[in-house]
Amino acid sequence: MHHVADLLDSATREPVWIEPLASVYDALKLMNKENVGALLVQIDGYLVGIVSERDYVRKVILDTHTSQQTKVSEIMTRDVITVTPEDKVVHCIALMRKHHVRHLPVVVEGQVKGIISLRDLFLDVIHEKFDEAHVEIK
Repeated sequence: MHHVADLLDSATREPVWIEPLASVYDALKLMNKENVGALLVQIDGYLVGIVSERDYVRKVILDTHTSQQTKVSEIMTRDVITVTPEDKVVHCIALMRKHHVRHLPVVVEGQVKGIISLRDLFLDVIHEKFDEAHVEIK
């Protein structure tokens, strides 16, 4: 079974950050530009939250707020579930299932080293199963 470090080694992109006082509208523009489903929220380089497309749908659209007046800090998740490079992929999947999240920041000594998504984990598991079956993925 693979570890988070294996996923980070194959990842080519850095996590995308936003400040908590930015508007949700700016967060959505950044998510669209970077083609990501979540942004890490930071103050002075420290992780203080995470904001996702799901947060936007549930806390802005459904509550009929406007994305230009709502701040990221108003809708972000503050108690971020994190993992380390040593965690196993199966542990990450269990965390995501338990906490109903789709993104996990990877943290080492308080510093974010990357972010993994549910998609990253599932693709890793699928590739591992194909490798075990000696089937080539095209």
